[in-house]
Amino acid sequence: MKDLLIIGAGPAGLTAAIYAVRAGIECAILEKFSPGGQVVNTYEVENYPGFENPIPGWELMSAMEAQARRLGVPIESVDVAGIRKDDAADSFIVTTADGGEHAARAVILATGASFKKVGVPGEVEFTGRGVSYCATCDGAFYKGRTVAVIGGGNTALEEALFLTRFATRVYLIHRRDEFRGAKILQDRVLSNDRITPVYDTVVGSINGATSVESVTLINKKTNVQSEQHVDGVFVFVGYEPNTAYCPAELLNPAGEVIVNRDMKTRIDGLFAAGDLREGSIRQIVAACGDAAVAAVHAYAYLAEREHR
Repeated sequence: MKDLLIIGAGPAGLTAAIYAVRAGIECAILEKFSPGGQVVNTYEVENYPGFENPIPGWELMSAMEAQARRLGVPIESVDVAGIRKDDAADSFIVTTADGGEHAARAVILATGASFKKVGVPGEVEFTGRGVSYCATCDGAFYKGRTVAVIGGGNTALEEALFLTRFATRVYLIHRRDEFRGAKILQDRVLSNDRITPVYDTVVGSINGATSVESVTLINKKTNVQSEQHVDGVFVFVGYEPNTAYCPAELLNPAGEVIVNRDMKTRIDGLFAAGDLREGSIRQIVAACGDAAVAAVHAYAYLAEREHR
């Protein structure tokens, strides 16, 4: 049995592990995919302290992973399916999709969030055939072509700018009359002659035969429909917390884990940090801060537990 299990190896999970192992806690990370989380697919990170110039997301996360591994943190590749507290043993049982079980005295949930889908006809059918949720992964396929980006927050603006490295035209489709992203990003977008903002508009469907050929646009103010030719569609309309494995009692109606200021959940000994928690601003530095708080209080919980 471990002192601490950390579920997720993104910025929050890796930071929690770094703090835990340096405090002398025997811990391990359980991660469904490869370490790094969503940040791995971010072309450049410009707002993480300590870097004068933007750093590629994969490079930042590779450094965090290397730091955790240097300190001796094991990272096991498993798909967590559930978690429960064994009151009799005063410990947690984490179950995995392959039927395995892991026991720990305390647990930190750090599985982050995934990109939301728009939920329109053609989205699922053309995923991987013109519909993408990662410009860094797929942008190079659209050299000299036309794409649409759906969204108006920081991620949508950042990815639209990245896509101008390849696409000759980027239609940035947003349902409001102004973007929600940071002003510096809005300024860059609006001054880029390869980006065409399309305000007050939603995508009604994504169309094509064997791959994406166009999108049906609906103006929310006039209800006028039009069809715009595009070769690809990139979706950045927010996030959904990765909490399907969590007990329902931990979650708010949006599926986010409810925590207090110490990152404690409603179950003693169970903590949460990063994008999956209620109130997260979904920034790398915030996830790392959450994780530091969670690890410190997990240490306090374990220390108190020894003296019961």
